[in-house]
Parts: sequence; C-alpha cells; structure tokens
Amino acid sequence: MVTCSAPGKIYLFGEHAVVYGESAVACAVELRTRVTVVPAESTSITSGGQPLAIGEEPYIQNTLKIMEEFLALPPVSIRIDSEIPIAAGIGSSAALTVALLRALSIEFGVEMDLSLIAATAHRIERLVQGAASPTDTFVSTMGGVVVVPERRHLPPPGCKIVIGDAGIGTGAGAAMREKTGEMVLRVADLREAYPDAVDPVISAIGGLARSGVLLLEEGDCRGVGKLMNINHGLLEALGVGTTRLLRLVHAARDAGAFGAKITGAGGGGCMVALADNAREVAQGIERAGGKAMVVEIAQEGVRKE
Repeated sequence: MVTCSAPGKIYLFGEHAVVYGESAVACAVELRTRVTVVPAESTSITSGGQPLAIGEEPYIQNTLKIMEEFLALPPVSIRIDSEIPIAAGIGSSAALTVALLRALSIEFGVEMDLSLIAATAHRIERLVQGAASPTDTFVSTMGGVVVVPERRHLPPPGCKIVIGDAGIGTGAGAAMREKTGEMVLRVADLREAYPDAVDPVISAIGGLARSGVLLLEEGDCRGVGKLMNINHGLLEALGVGTTRLLRLVHAARDAGAFGAKITGAGGGGCMVALADNAREVAQGIERAGGKAMVVEIAQEGVRKE
C-alpha cells in the first residue's frame, strides 16, 4: 500500500494565454489530494468514502491505461481524499493525476522521475480535456512558485494568499471536470473569430506575467497585486468571468487586498487575492457569498505520505 499527495495550484498571472505559449506564473498551494493504491482482486475507486465507477473518473481511467505502457498493471484499489474543490480552477485534476501516477510508480516499482511524472500527467490532461497547458501538472509535481515556459522557480510572495470559491461548477462527475477544456475552447473560438482583437489581449496577459516575475523577485507584493487586477480585466475581456466571481474579486479589493483576480479557466470556480490583512479579506469574500481559504505556498510538490 502506498499513499502519495500532490498540491493544488493558483495562477498569479497567465491563465489562457499560457495555452498559446505566453508566460505565466503559478504557485503550488497547501491544499492536497491524497491517493492510496493497494493491489486488489479487482480495480475499484472510492473518493471521499464514496464508491465510483471507473467510467466516472476519466483522469483515473486514462492514468491506468497509460501505466499499462510501463508494466502489466494488476487490479488496484484506489482511494482518493482531497482538500481541493473540484473544477474550481485550483488544479484538482492535475493533483489527482500526479498523485496517482506517483503512487502507482512506487507501489509497482516503475522508474519515473519527477520530470516524467509531470510530462505523463500533462499527457493525460490533454487526453481528457482536449487542450491543456503543462503548467498545472508541472507545478503540482514540483511545488513552489514557477514561471513558465522557463520552468524557473521564483521566491514566494511576501504576503498572504486568499482563495475565494464562488461555488459554481464545483461538483463530482465527468461533466463538471470537462469545464476547463470547454473554457479553453471558448477562448480559442473567440480568438479564431476575432484574432485582431483577441491576440493583443493574449499578448498583454503574457507581458503582465513577465513584469510580475520582476516584482516577485523584488518582493513587491503591492505591485504584483496591481498587475493581477489588470490581468483580471483582460480575462473578463476574454469572456471567462462570471458575475459571482466578479463580486468576490471586488469584495477582496474593497477589504484591502493588494490585488485579486480569477484563477484558472474561469466560468465559475475560484478567485485569488494577495493581502497582508488576510482575515479581513477572507471575511469580505464570505460576506459577498464566497467560501474563503487562507493558504500557504506548497514548497514541496508530489510526495509519498
């Protein structure tokens, strides 16, 4: 029996633009998905104590299929316990896939270093979603604060991180987990229809990420927050915002956050804020109808428990 865990992630900058090769900055956060694998007479899955059919879990289904390339995989019992809201923009699918790959590789003696874990997990996300950035799986595997595509680690922000969950699109089932792919395709369709308008927005988001890297290296949380606010406006321009998310973003800013924005694909899910007064910002988010979580940077990525 082996148990491994992997962290979720938030974007400070760059979601959607990273799909087109632009820079992004993402942080692993201490919300973890834990996966336990045990050899068994037949393959089974439980999540949060509830049994699931393999067909309900496309990430697990594809992970097991790809592991067959490395060994004749025997039946396994898979148990999932997660602190990460599902389909909320915090990398729940990446954390699940990374933790499962690591647990299977250890349990069955497959040589997979962290780079191969990250690359294989990205391959699985692409199979499920149709289009996916390697950022989520890389950050969940490696931990810390990372700028991509360079995959260089940055110093963590010298302030608190508050996540606000709008509660839209958070639920079990494959349909909910396809939301990221749907939002990526929505932006792709918009870009195809109006390239002269959308391409500059994508480029500007990448530029914000590159400027944000310099501010993070200088420890300028206030400046990072200001750029996050601009990034949020550009994501709204791409059509991935919602009224409820916007309400939480402005509630966080009104409560004193340095900056606040959507994190992840959008269309619901979560926003993220940087602040010194994390308690007040969290209270502001909850007064606006969201669920607030003050989180730490996960300096360690996937690990054996």
